[in-house]
Amino acid sequence: MSATPRERNARCSIARSLEVLGEKWTLLVVREAFFGYTRFADFRARLGIAPDVLTARLETLVEGGVLERRPYRDAGQRQRDEYVLTEAGRELKTVLGAFTAWGDVHRPSGFGPSVRYVEEATGEPVRVGFVTEDGREIGPDAVALVPGPGSLTSAA
Repeated sequence: MSATPRERNARCSIARSLEVLGEKWTLLVVREAFFGYTRFADFRARLGIAPDVLTARLETLVEGGVLERRPYRDAGQRQRDEYVLTEAGRELKTVLGAFTAWGDVHRPSGFGPSVRYVEEATGEPVRVGFVTEDGREIGPDAVALVPGPGSLTSAA
């Protein structure tokens, strides 16, 4: 008996990641959080996103462990929540870097990159890549996808 698509997707790291990150606007909210924006009004103003959509995306990111709510209160105002990247959220910097690199090559704007990734200490440019256990960088064409221990794919 073969596995159903639902069973395969439940074991698939990409499918599980997309449950949190796969909605339109989600990675853009994360991008803005990396730029230091944490408040609902800031996300709305920066992205031009409808409030109900933003609310849903923030909820998904909180439930998925990418953002955490922290209460704040401006003078004379009621308490509100801001949204701060968690460790899991900060680890998405590599994903954003890969999206940026792909978009710069395959979907260029004609204005050049909108963001550059650099080493914080030196300002030297960095890039996302595949690195072997012994530290060698290899190109995407040298990388194969093979079933892992959680796969339902048979080796036949």
